[in-house]
Amino acid sequence: MIKIGSNYLSLQNTSVEAFIQTAYDLRLDIVDFHQRAFTSTDPEYLRNVKLLCLRYGLPIGYIGVSGLFTGTETQRQEHTQRCKDAIDLAASLGAPIIRVFCATVPEKNADGEDAWPTMISGYREVADYAATKGIAVGLQNHPSTGDEMLSIRRETDRKNFTFIMDTGQWIGSPGSSPRGETDPDIDFYHFMEQTAPYAMYVRTKFYKIESGREEWLDYERIAGILKSVNYNGCISIVYEGQREDRIEQVRLAANYLRQLLADN
Repeated sequence: MIKIGSNYLSLQNTSVEAFIQTAYDLRLDIVDFHQRAFTSTDPEYLRNVKLLCLRYGLPIGYIGVSGLFTGTETQRQEHTQRCKDAIDLAASLGAPIIRVFCATVPEKNADGEDAWPTMISGYREVADYAATKGIAVGLQNHPSTGDEMLSIRRETDRKNFTFIMDTGQWIGSPGSSPRGETDPDIDFYHFMEQTAPYAMYVRTKFYKIESGREEWLDYERIAGILKSVNYNGCISIVYEGQREDRIEQVRLAANYLRQLLADN
């Protein structure tokens, strides 16, 4: 059964504890967090967060980390360490997967090295470390094409290296630049069709849901894509709109998804 939850960043200026309470009040099934949501990595603090989730019946789906395996060697090493820290955090909290980014890959890094092989090497190192902790590494499009995602997955070639699909962060989609505009020459829904069979988690972006139906993305089509591959995992609501009543927007998004994904 699909679990519908929300990402911590859907709400602004809130604590981890308050977000968990809100997710419970909204009757969500799961929560996920960015690495920077946590004010401490003190074991007692993390145990209390984990126990609060347990009390409310809300498993932690994933821990997100930002950054890329591009740039100078120092920058890549710093990002590798952030990813390893996120893996340790996920292990402490009982989250089964961390989220890492992929964006448009430059031809060369800042130090002149070819960007693609050093990026693949970074994903492999992080996946290997995650495997020692029993954690998966999920690659998220941000923004990318379907072919890029499949190539990185294939070349990284680690059993615990998987894919997190973000509905709004494809080349040509309204969530990428320029924001709010769709490139008529790019069928970014095809990218979802390419990658959905490999998705272990789905991030659903919402921008204009105040009517009860998302206006920037065709979620009827997206729901059909997920159903066509018998997707039965977790779906995270990520609200990136401009409304101040963000809790209400998450509620509307959850109701909309449940309606679309209900068995016919």
